[in-house]
Formats: sequence, C-alpha cells, structure tokens
Amino acid sequence: MQTILFSCLVVYTLLLFVVMYFTSRKANNSTYFLGNRRSPWYVVAYGMIGASLSGVTMLSVPGYVMTTQFTYFGVVLGYMIGYAVIALVLLPLYYKLNLTSIYTYLDQRFGTASYRTGSFFFILSRLLGSALRMYLMIFVLQRFVFDAWNVPFWVPAVCFVVLILIYTFKGGIKTIVWTDTLQTTFFLVAVVLTVYFLLKGMNVSFGQAVKQVSDEGLTTMFNTDWRADNFFVKQILSGAFITITMTGLDQDMMQKNLSCRTLGQAQKNMFFFSGTLIFVNLLFLFLGALLISYANGKGIDISGLKTDEIYPYITFNHLGTISAVVFILGILAAGYSSADGTLTALTTVFYFDFLQVNKRTNLSEKRQIGIRRLIHVGFALVFLCVVLMFGRFHNDALIKIIFDIASYTYGPLLGLYAFGMFTRRQLRNERLVPLIAVLSPVVCFLLNRYSEQLFAGYRFGFELLILNGFLTFFGLWLNSRKRGEK
Repeated sequence: MQTILFSCLVVYTLLLFVVMYFTSRKANNSTYFLGNRRSPWYVVAYGMIGASLSGVTMLSVPGYVMTTQFTYFGVVLGYMIGYAVIALVLLPLYYKLNLTSIYTYLDQRFGTASYRTGSFFFILSRLLGSALRMYLMIFVLQRFVFDAWNVPFWVPAVCFVVLILIYTFKGGIKTIVWTDTLQTTFFLVAVVLTVYFLLKGMNVSFGQAVKQVSDEGLTTMFNTDWRADNFFVKQILSGAFITITMTGLDQDMMQKNLSCRTLGQAQKNMFFFSGTLIFVNLLFLFLGALLISYANGKGIDISGLKTDEIYPYITFNHLGTISAVVFILGILAAGYSSADGTLTALTTVFYFDFLQVNKRTNLSEKRQIGIRRLIHVGFALVFLCVVLMFGRFHNDALIKIIFDIASYTYGPLLGLYAFGMFTRRQLRNERLVPLIAVLSPVVCFLLNRYSEQLFAGYRFGFELLILNGFLTFFGLWLNSRKRGEK
C-alpha cells in the first residue's frame, strides 16, 4: 500500500506544478503580491475553504469529538459574526487605503514602532500556526507511509518545504489562489468519501447514522457550565474574535482577498466563504462522531490513540486501500494549502514592513525581485526548522494548540487595531507599544495558569484571545492622550 500512497503524493505534487506553470508566466512583483488584482472572487472564496480549515481541522476536529462532542460548533457560530465584521469593517478600510501589507495601517495611524510590532506578531503567529499544520501532514505520512521504509522524519519535511518553495517562488499569490482551489477540492472530496465508506461499513443510511451518533451522546453542542473552557457563550465569542484576528488581521488570508478586483467582490467572497464554512465544519464534526461510532461498533480500541490519530488509524487499518488513497490526497491538499500562502505572506510582510523595499526608489525591478526571492528562501528555511521542532509538543489536539498560540500572538494585534479604529486618541510615547504588546500575553499566561485558584474554578478557553486584546487596548489607552492635547 505504501507504494500506491507514495505514487499519489507524486501525482498530486505534479498537478500543483502544472498550475504553477500556467499562473506564473510573465510574473512580476505585482503578480506575486496581489495577483495584479485580477483574482475572481468566487475562486478566492472557494480556495479559502481549504486554506482556512487545513489538515488540523481535517484531523483534530473529528478527533476532538471524542472528548468534547459537538461543542466546537459554538466556535463555528462565532465565526459568522467575525466574518461579517471583516467584510463590513476591515475590508473597506484595507481597500480605501489601497494596502498590500495590511499592517501599513498601523504605520499610518500610530507610527513605525506600532507598524513593526504588528508585523512581528503576525510573523510569529503565522510561522508557528502554519508550521504546526504542516507538521501534522508530515506526521501522518510519516506514521502510515514513510515509517514502513525506515525514512526519518526530517527527509519528507525537507522535501515538502522545498517543493512548496519552488511552486510559490515566482507566481506568489496568483499561483496560490488557483492551487488553493485544487487543494480545497481534494480536501472536501476526501472527507465526503470517508463518510460514505463509514456509512457503508456500518450498513446504515445517513439518517440512521445521525440518530445513532445522537443516541450515543456524541452530538452535544452546548455546554452550559460557565466555568468550563468550552462554555457555549465563551465558544461563540471566541469564535468571533478568532476569525477577526486569524483571518481579518492576518496577512496570509487578507492578501488573497485583496487580490480581488474590487471591494464589492472581496465582500461577496467573504460572505459566500463564511456561509459555506458552517456546513463544512458540521461535516467534520459528523465525520468525527461516525469514526467513534464505527470504532465502538467494530470493537476497535482507540483509547490509546491521540485524538489526531483516530481518523488516519481507522482509515488505514479498517476502511481499505481506496479510502487510504483518498485520505492521503486530502491530507496532502490540506498540508500544502496551509503552508504555501504562509511563505508568500511572510515574504510580503518582511519585504514591505521591515525592509521597505518598495520605498527604495534607487532599486531596479530586477533587484527588488531578487531581494524578494532571498526573503522567500530565508523564510522557507525558518519554516522548516519550526516544523522539525514541533514533534516534541504533539500531546494535545493540534487545533487546541493552534488556538492557544493564536490567543497569545494575535491578541496584541486585536488590541492595536481596535484602539486605532475605535478611538481617536494619540499615543504619548509610541516607543512603548512593543513593551505593551509583549506584557499583555505574559499577563494572560499567568492568569490562565492560575485561573482556577483565582476565579473559583473558572478555566479560560479560547476567550483568552479577547482578554489579551483588551489588555493591549488598555495599555495603549494609558499611554495615550486626546487628539490635540499636549
């Protein structure tokens, strides 16, 4: 079976390079950064499904059902609020200012220290989050394909990062918009076919399966215990702010939206994308319930597995070769889509926000492209190092780890943008912004660690992001004055 699966990997990668060939011809810097602002909105919307969900959703959300049932759906409901804020508040701002790097707004509103602070926290969060997603894909392939050939983990890690580097090297965002479309298709087909194979193996219809998983207590959506980390109100609020920060304040996700021709098309893309995500996430939760029900019915012991291992374990060992092939194609699509946009976004932010190459009028177009490519290669190397590091921390569901990372690293961005957009106050000492942005996550970490002792058993969940943003906002307020005051 390993040979068949490896062949799928090769064929899928070749497909990506075919897309790269057609989308990167005559590419220049404008093509790389914004796709010449010619991306069809519906292509961006469809491709963003795979880019947003990634392999972590594919593996962690189904596995998460074993311990939290369907309570993750509260986060999904919050997503809808967040996407509405992005479409109606953030996108109009970005298009009005004609931004390429969205953190340029912080420069215009506050100054250079704030600008680079925002960019730094994006780089940190994206590097960790996307490397974690990439790690998950390689982890699964290592466990079920490469271990049989005694290939060490670092070999596929290096190969995948190099492949992504090559096919994004020239075309940038224009290539990614179209490869995301291909990847979303494989990603969704894999999940739908796995559901079909499970229903067939259980010998039940879709309706019967829904009743069965409900009777087994796997579909509880709302936890009403206010002290729990998955209390439904916290889940909904957290989902909204996770979306605002991890999509609306994220260069990777917004760069694709900014490649649309007009603001109206970008907003159309966002609303279509957000509506589709409800059904896709429900599908993943249902898949998780089916996997657990299937294991219970067949007497398969999954108690010793990490939650992220349940889906691949049952697929490879109990559903047959076709199901394994479909799964590999899905996880490949998810892994590639989470990493390719990240390299482009990190390159964009460093190019515009730190080196400010676009402002150096003495550089020729050829020289600017050369600098951009050096940055691209540099981030690929850093990305690889972070992927190799993550094997030490894979003990919890990775989707929880990703949201934990986001709570600490996107919180300062949330506070900066909220203060800039919803107040007219000016900073007294802009050089204190980096200090405020670092202290807020530190305070959050300490409060999270001792919350049960301090707050009568209360445990923080994903709402830690909101607290982090508030602390940053409050710190900025203390360091501010009314416009016109001395």
